Amino acid sequence: MRDIVDEIDRVHREVGTDGEARTVLVRRRYDAEPADVWDACTTPERVARWFYPVTGDFRVGGRYQLEGNAGGEIIACEPPTHLKLTWDFGGGTSQVEVRLAEDGDGTLLELLHTAVVPPAMWDEYGPGAVGVGWDLTLLGLGLHLETGEAKPDDADAFARSAEGAGFITASGRAWGDAHLAAGATARQAASTTEKTIAFYTP
Repeated sequence: MRDIVDEIDRVHREVGTDGEARTVLVRRRYDAEPADVWDACTTPERVARWFYPVTGDFRVGGRYQLEGNAGGEIIACEPPTHLKLTWDFGGGTSQVEVRLAEDGDGTLLELLHTAVVPPAMWDEYGPGAVGVGWDLTLLGLGLHLETGEAKPDDADAFARSAEGAGFITASGRAWGDAHLAAGATARQAASTTEKTIAFYTP
């Protein structure tokens, strides 16, 4: 794997609001054509290689289910640039929107996750609760696009490794910086950052 700092710096992070909802936005460039990135994000056989096995009715209005993770409804699907889903996880429903744009000889991927978060949960974990998960997801997608290889059978082994813990720690701190930039106090950002890192690292 490339240097952890290099991987963290490849992602732009923003924290915001949309009415009563909180938003987390990530943006990253991949050295692959939009059609290839779109295929990796929407073809079940490829999704399973870098994310989770997925089943469902893959059309607008249909429902999908990621094995052991989120499920929901496909709200919009405009190949190869726009995908919007509901994201049902842990008893709550949020929305995830993915946009792809050509960027020179590569692709700019933007993912926006919008959720109404219980105030107590936001105060404890902040944006890193979902942000670190998306950083890990974008890392997995990048490795798949570069090598075509599937993730290890024991995907949690990465989080238990020194390399994985370093990535998660750097990701958590980057989300702490984004939280601070969005108006959190230094104390809030520091507290939520440490709790998020502890949550993700065994």
